[in-house]
Amino acid sequence: MNNGKICVSVCAETVNEFIEKIEQAAKNADVVELRFDCINAEEFDCLKIKKLDLVLSQIFKAKTDKPLLSTFRPKEQGGKRKLSEQERLNFWNMGYDSCWADLEPDVFENSLYWLYQPRICSHHDFSGTPKNLTQIYNQLKSIDCVDIIKIAVQADDVIDGLALMKLLERAKAENRELIPIAMGESGVWTRILGLARGAFMTFASLDEESATAPGQLTAQEMIDVYRVKELDETSEIYGLVAESVAYSVSPQMHNAAFKFHKMNAVYVPFAVKNLEEFIRRMVNPKTREIDWNFRGFSITIPHKIEIMKYLDFVDETARKIGAVNTVKIEGDKLLGFNTDADGFIEPLKNAYGDLNGARVAVFGAGGAARACVYALQRENANVTVFARNSEKAKSLVVDFGVETQDLQSQIEPLKNFDVIVNATPLGMKKGGLENETPATAEQLKGVGLVYDLVYNPFETRLMREAFSVFAPTIGGLAMLVAQAAAQQKIWTGKDAPVKEMSAAALRKLQS
Repeated sequence: MNNGKICVSVCAETVNEFIEKIEQAAKNADVVELRFDCINAEEFDCLKIKKLDLVLSQIFKAKTDKPLLSTFRPKEQGGKRKLSEQERLNFWNMGYDSCWADLEPDVFENSLYWLYQPRICSHHDFSGTPKNLTQIYNQLKSIDCVDIIKIAVQADDVIDGLALMKLLERAKAENRELIPIAMGESGVWTRILGLARGAFMTFASLDEESATAPGQLTAQEMIDVYRVKELDETSEIYGLVAESVAYSVSPQMHNAAFKFHKMNAVYVPFAVKNLEEFIRRMVNPKTREIDWNFRGFSITIPHKIEIMKYLDFVDETARKIGAVNTVKIEGDKLLGFNTDADGFIEPLKNAYGDLNGARVAVFGAGGAARACVYALQRENANVTVFARNSEKAKSLVVDFGVETQDLQSQIEPLKNFDVIVNATPLGMKKGGLENETPATAEQLKGVGLVYDLVYNPFETRLMREAFSVFAPTIGGLAMLVAQAAAQQKIWTGKDAPVKEMSAAALRKLQS
């Protein structure tokens, strides 16, 4: 448990919409931020003092007992529209009792800032993470009467948030309140873990369509999925390591398991570009620059193979497959495992039955495909790999002795195969691949079973093509849950609550 607050940002174009959203946000918020720069300029004319006073009076009558935080940010500092200096000063010189304020440094000392309590002074940089964060912190700290410092910067890689967390450590030592936020997909972890590490507040959106900054999660997610206010510095940290984490439902599954077991643990998405730097500076107990209870992580595209060079141990299955999808941190050692093979084969055997002698076509040659080939050969299936990458295909021939063919846009009918497995990204929601498919309905006629490892979207184009020719299908969610359950066992030693994990994943996919 921590003492931090969740602030829900509200952005609306009209006064009535503003009031409605304030009352909705207050249900999950400790503080409601009012983004006044969102209101239509004609309705919110800050050069007309009487009209401005009337509009503000209406909005502050919204039915809520939660503190209201006023923000009036110009476009160049992340606001929704251009604002003159006079407009900003007129706004901040109104002053409303019991209202919090978030002011930028350039307007702080020229406004009647003492009319507000508490006062946040904020710096926003949407272009990246500046190297002079310490200097920025010192400048904000030097402004008289600042109660809380806020620094929000754009993160291009997960490591960018590290400097902010170090700054938070300094602020705590100096008894200063700080709100550190790394914006964007790579900075989501700072929003989730900030409160546990002493941040005064973190920001969330009212819903998925209402985010007011890149990487903002909904308040419902922060509370129900990540339980951010229940975390502290002793909380066990697990996570997803991938280049892109936006469409993953792994946080929903694993956090549901931790909640079921009443564990002080959280599973966080880490969008990682530079794997070596992430392992060295944030993961490896011997070299990491942050003092946290990091216990393990899932790892996926494109890092499943590269991760192996940084591990102290790799289990036999992962070694034979040549890819790791699970890492456990034990003492100062990094241990690698692969749960994809078992996670893949269990749903297939349940749906198809005995695979001995079955003719299986596997599309793909990456880490997931390697796990599929390994698992299928254990069951004595006859495997043919269709690959787009000839170099990866060669390694499959060497390691597994399988027949390979080029996966072209126009391939022959697949009726000679009993099972088709898609282990490529084709069909995924991310990357603009949602309308792609490795095979068409015409090619799938006569196939016994189509197994698509893509799980988001829940129903892929390949599955729809299969439905149209009455071919039975298995979606990727079945494998996802099975391999995640095995990961839970590795990390915690506990049997995973599969029912709860499946339900959590499905809710996210259908939301």
